[in-house]
Amino acid sequence: MFNRDRWREIFDTISKNKLRTFLSGFTVALGIFIFIILFGLGNGLKNSFQEFFLDDASNAIFLYPGKTSMPYKGFKENRRIEFDIEDVEDIKNNFTLFTEYVTPRISRSALTRYKSQSNSYTTRGVGPAHQFVEKTILMKGRFINKKDIALRAKYAVIGRLVAKDLFKAEDPIGKYIDIGSSVFKVIGVFQDDGGDREERNIYIPYSTRQLLEKGNDKVDEIIVTFNKDLGHTGALAFESSLKKYFKDKKSIDPRDPNGIYFQNLTDDLKQTQQFAVVLQLIVSFVGLGTLIAGIIGISNIMVFVVKERTKELGIRKALGATPKSVIQMILQESVFITTISGYTGLILGVFLLKNIGLKLEDYFIKNPYIDLSTAISATIILIIFGAIAGYIPAKRAARIKPIIALRDE
Repeated sequence: MFNRDRWREIFDTISKNKLRTFLSGFTVALGIFIFIILFGLGNGLKNSFQEFFLDDASNAIFLYPGKTSMPYKGFKENRRIEFDIEDVEDIKNNFTLFTEYVTPRISRSALTRYKSQSNSYTTRGVGPAHQFVEKTILMKGRFINKKDIALRAKYAVIGRLVAKDLFKAEDPIGKYIDIGSSVFKVIGVFQDDGGDREERNIYIPYSTRQLLEKGNDKVDEIIVTFNKDLGHTGALAFESSLKKYFKDKKSIDPRDPNGIYFQNLTDDLKQTQQFAVVLQLIVSFVGLGTLIAGIIGISNIMVFVVKERTKELGIRKALGATPKSVIQMILQESVFITTISGYTGLILGVFLLKNIGLKLEDYFIKNPYIDLSTAISATIILIIFGAIAGYIPAKRAARIKPIIALRDE
């Protein structure tokens, strides 16, 4: 029931003890503010990790040739392993049930010119499937297709920043650019969530790149995407099957870790997510510690408040105040200060997180946030413990005998 006199008394007490009220409120607000900021930064770390891996298809396996470190079947150690187009076709033919897309990739750097503009960019010789593996987003035109591969067409799909650098405001579609002394027609412009580095790439048919390099059939790497229904365990089993197949085909010792390298994004993503969760738990634990410190601070302040008001409470009891009314008065003041301060800290914390955005991206913290339900729950918990912190000294005060309280100095 609303008691106007009690509320007037609480506000009167607060106005007479501004410093004490400020300190108790500041402790609560700071505790919830730090908790929200730390929890939000932990979510920002998770965002960065997930974006880093989800820039490419998360169900992708990258195969890189290396050098053997063990002799095997008459071959000496330190033998360079090479991939070719036949290896790409073998994956398509032998692992049809498991694969979605398979594409080779040949990367080279070359000076690229258009009229008076020039710059050095990475060109990637790829197949049509690369668009889906890399999650390439076409802004204009089209991507490389099977006909381009068969005809070894001199077509190029350029990144958004390449178009900006070379063409300025001019539409690049249908224009011709010079890539390493070879002329290519621009058939598409793409953007990529991977950022500036990815958007300064140029894609050309891998068959055209091989033709320019004296018709060889070698490739730098092979990218395979597998059926997502395989799950994490199935992805690891598929990777193991690929390893066994290629080590047998290339005559590499099964125990040799260096002949061929595999990067399984599913496994990397899971490990990174686990790491991010651990980081967030650590950060949340520190934030929880801050909340506990705030609760202890409230308790200490309320003990001091009760001690300070001992004589006042004795007079109240001498005038007929019941132990219940004394407890309610102190408890109501404690809960009021805790609630106002807690939600002040909550609002400030959420506001700060919303305004951080990409400002901490260089520190791998992107778009930090906290679920409103989590923030409110943490504040409610703090209020509950604030009430408990006020109840304990209030109950002790209610037991004080008026004669003893009146003698208190």
